[in-house]
Amino acid sequence: MENLEIAKKNFLSKENSLSCYATKSSDAIRLIKTNKFDIRSAFFYDIDKIIYSLSYTRYSGKTQVFSRCENDHISKRMTHVQMVSKIARTIGRGLNLNEDLIEAIALGHDIGHTPLGHFGESVLNEISLRELNLSFAHNIQSVRHLMNVENNGEGLNLSIQVLDGIMCHNGEMLNSKYYPIDKTLEEFLKQYENSYKYLNISKKNHPMTLEGCVVRISDIIGYIGRDIEDAVRLNKIKISDIPKEITDVLGSTNSSIVNTIVLDIINNSINKPYIKLSDTVYKALFDLKKFNYENIYNLSLDLEKQEYYRKGMNKIFDRYLNDIKNKNYESIIFKVFLNNQIDSYIENTVDKRKVIDFIAGMTDEMFFREIEK
Repeated sequence: MENLEIAKKNFLSKENSLSCYATKSSDAIRLIKTNKFDIRSAFFYDIDKIIYSLSYTRYSGKTQVFSRCENDHISKRMTHVQMVSKIARTIGRGLNLNEDLIEAIALGHDIGHTPLGHFGESVLNEISLRELNLSFAHNIQSVRHLMNVENNGEGLNLSIQVLDGIMCHNGEMLNSKYYPIDKTLEEFLKQYENSYKYLNISKKNHPMTLEGCVVRISDIIGYIGRDIEDAVRLNKIKISDIPKEITDVLGSTNSSIVNTIVLDIINNSINKPYIKLSDTVYKALFDLKKFNYENIYNLSLDLEKQEYYRKGMNKIFDRYLNDIKNKNYESIIFKVFLNNQIDSYIENTVDKRKVIDFIAGMTDEMFFREIEK
């Protein structure tokens, strides 16, 4: 046991030299307190819980931007979260922040993403608003999944700092400056519950840690250049289509884009209680994000496919809901999902929410097979 105590000290040794703005493992808060001895530090433990989860495994079958591509080099959701993790850890190490907390947030931030990426998310939001009068967003579903659905409905009991970073990671909203806001456990839970009712307000929620701020900006850095490379590989755009005033600042390859932004953040944020971009890099990144939406994201699915997938998602929602009401235990929602969930999940979750949880967790191929039935 003495040797294990030494090992535990080794895990925590780096924290003695972290920035005064970093989050220490001793700050970790959990919904369910545990006294179980573990040599791993709190956030390192959270990393392990996430990567060993079944939902993490399904990342490899989920769309980043482009679905059903014949090109094997096109990014999947798994590729994206690993890139975000690496970028965020690079910034975190440069700023002397807690890399374990950063990695846990980064690897878990898209767990709640639906099949078909953001288009699938928008359709499931339409269904959720119609059926439950509550919004659906992948970052909020990520928190729900990790707290209430994963591990057969028991959840993973991750630290609040990790869950909060995931909830506040919104990579669709770019700011020039990111700063944390302290929260209690109760304040975190209130923000989480309110996110279902006030989605537009929740998109502006600040993380409670500087590490969460790092992941939020790293989400954008992780997809902005790589999505361009994927679009070029599929002959959707050419690099020369990107305005010169953007490439003059950021470069024209994913490598140069990532490197330029990361160094800019570190240069403007070191020994500061916030994460900041220079005005020049912020404007170029803002314009590049706008370019991507107009030339890649908004055109990734044609209108015919959008209508087909929208109808398909609505049809399987209705089918699964009927299967639950009629106790059709031969249905895939029972065989693959509900039969494995603990009693408290079954008893405390309304049927419509069960169906949304199930659809949100699907890989693309499972979704395609189900709607093609």
